[in-house]
Amino acid sequence: MNNYKGILKENLWDNNPVFVQILGICSTLAVTNNLTNTFIMTLSVVFVAGLTNFTVASIKHLIPGKVRMIIQTLIISFFVIIVDLLLRAYLPDISKSLGPYVGLIITNCIIMGRAEAFAQSNKPLISLWDGITTGLGYMWILMAIAFIRELLGFGTLFGILVMPEGFQTWTIMIMAPSAFFILGIAIWIINNIRLSKESSK
Repeated sequence: MNNYKGILKENLWDNNPVFVQILGICSTLAVTNNLTNTFIMTLSVVFVAGLTNFTVASIKHLIPGKVRMIIQTLIISFFVIIVDLLLRAYLPDISKSLGPYVGLIITNCIIMGRAEAFAQSNKPLISLWDGITTGLGYMWILMAIAFIRELLGFGTLFGILVMPEGFQTWTIMIMAPSAFFILGIAIWIINNIRLSKESSK
């Protein structure tokens, strides 16, 4: 149980894939001006990362070392195709607005990195947990950025108007550069918090 708690803490905070490892930046800049799209995108990453880790850990002894990266990519592609088909079938508007970014989950370094670094040398269940919590670590920081961008850029949250009448929206917040600056500020603040906690121990 301690291992599971440690992995959760590691992936959500200590070694977060976005603000510590600086991975998954493409989607951070592209889809975070809308909470709904961000939620669906990050939930897809949780799904793909978890099941990829589980699958890789389950069949790792059957995969020749020379082709393991290719096999891992094929496994990721399989789960991404499932996500893409489900979105097209049940959430066509969101699927259309996300466009190519769902397909780009295949090239997400976070998923490939955990499959290679963790699932390749651990058992299936704990690998599943590692994938899910890595996805959740990715999710919470993107959702926080999307919260700020949608609120200030559109005056809405999940498409529902929440700002008072007359609120002047910030056009820059719906453009990709705003995500770059917000992410940079978030990395600076969070890493300062982490460093101050470490130095106080």
